[in-house]
Amino acid sequence: MSPQLHVPGATLDELVRTKKVIVCVGSGGVGKTTMSAAIALKAAQLGQRVCVLTIDPARRLANAMGLSELGNTESRVALDGLDGDGAATGELWAMMLDTKRAWDDLVLRFAPSPEQARRILANHYYQQISSALAGSQEFMAMEKLYELHESGKYDVLVLDTPPTRHALDFLDAPQKMMGFMDEGVLELFMTPSRMAGKLGLGLFKRSSTMMFTLLERVTGFQVLSDIASFISSFSGMHAGFRDRAGTVQEFLRAGTSSFVLVASPSPLTVEDAEFFFRKLSDYQMPFGGFIVNRVHGDALQEEGAKTEWQRLRDHPGDILETLGVTGSLPLAELVAAHFDRVQALADLDASGMAHLERSCAGTHFWRTVPAFDLDVHDLSALTRVNACLFGH
Repeated sequence: MSPQLHVPGATLDELVRTKKVIVCVGSGGVGKTTMSAAIALKAAQLGQRVCVLTIDPARRLANAMGLSELGNTESRVALDGLDGDGAATGELWAMMLDTKRAWDDLVLRFAPSPEQARRILANHYYQQISSALAGSQEFMAMEKLYELHESGKYDVLVLDTPPTRHALDFLDAPQKMMGFMDEGVLELFMTPSRMAGKLGLGLFKRSSTMMFTLLERVTGFQVLSDIASFISSFSGMHAGFRDRAGTVQEFLRAGTSSFVLVASPSPLTVEDAEFFFRKLSDYQMPFGGFIVNRVHGDALQEEGAKTEWQRLRDHPGDILETLGVTGSLPLAELVAAHFDRVQALADLDASGMAHLERSCAGTHFWRTVPAFDLDVHDLSALTRVNACLFGH
């Protein structure tokens, strides 16, 4: 792996202090949203003005910050309740991306005239694809990130990436959008629509492909003219979109950005994390390190602990006495069986993390967060997470 992809010896704490952009990536369900919120909170505690951006429709980021909801514009998070070591001297802001509105903003920015922008925004075909186009969410997340960076309002930006199962969807988004905005590609789509106008809708329907027949059935007879109008309306805007996509991709590769890969120790997500790691390397994205979340700890690490547990396991009646609890032998056996299950999970997690470290070796940081008993749903709980992420 190319050494310029890493900051040798950099810790997560150092990245938060020195980087302008931190992008949290990983497969769905590993806790990316929580980790993004925790990292942003840490930046605010260090006195920085930070904004965390999510496109998670489940609104978990809002819940993790104790907010009822988030919108397409930044909302300030009240940090008054944090005191002592957790007190924040900076500002924490958060927002949830509205993909459709982000597309509209981009159209308004690049349209040569207000009239052309109005035609695009009113087009039925545009209204359908502006939020459903493959890669659209990912591209707009990065576009909004760049827009916030260019505004100069924030010292640090944290991006909580889509809960996609494939890293390629996220990393390929700018290239997909550049391909979609290519005038030659759009011309291919425009040709059958022109033919429909020349030959008449009845004749075209008899000779059209199944795709356009299905489109007509679902969306009505106006679909062909809507597509033609949509493509025509984009005339003169392709270069602007293409250049912007390239700028955003280069921005993510810059030395002021860093990617943090969030994983869990389960075999499936370890495999996903390995895939993400390879893709980040292939795309030459600046990689900071790993956060392994929801790790079950080994309770028998201290010297003599395993021997003592085996003794108690052989004499389960002593377990309740050791705990200072009064109960029957069946209760003691249930406690022992539960502990064995938790210890088995800890062994599996240790094996998963060892495999991940071997397959993704490098100078990047490694941090682990335990499997907490309760969900993280407020700033106090995020502070507890940060004790693991930034503690020694």
